[in-house]
Amino acid sequence: MKVEYKLFTVLAVFCLGVGIWYGIWTEWKEPVGAVGLFLTFGLCAMIGGFIWWTSRKLGARPDDDLDGEISDVEGDYGFFSPHSWWPLFLAASGALVFLGLAVGWWLVILGMPLLAISTVGWVFEYFRGENAI
Repeated sequence: MKVEYKLFTVLAVFCLGVGIWYGIWTEWKEPVGAVGLFLTFGLCAMIGGFIWWTSRKLGARPDDDLDGEISDVEGDYGFFSPHSWWPLFLAASGALVFLGLAVGWWLVILGMPLLAISTVGWVFEYFRGENAI
């Protein structure tokens, strides 16, 4: 995890420097940009600190070995359904709900039950029939 916490540390330092530069450039009269950059600094620092703290407890991964091979990282990444239609229905109903935020609340009300049904269908896709747990 050395790469991850170093990446977030560099991003945090960059956002802090740009936030200070932005504040000086605008003479602190436009606070939204500087506050946004300082909040981004805080978020990157928290994530980098958490990853650093976790990496101390876990030790080195195969990714951290400079002489490591690609085969050191291979393994099972999980099960992904090859023939599922639920993600398509979930995306369509989600698009309908978000379109309703721009068009009108009646479309949100129409899309919410479809979004709930497609979410439940995708989550519990393999909990029916002979594949049930």
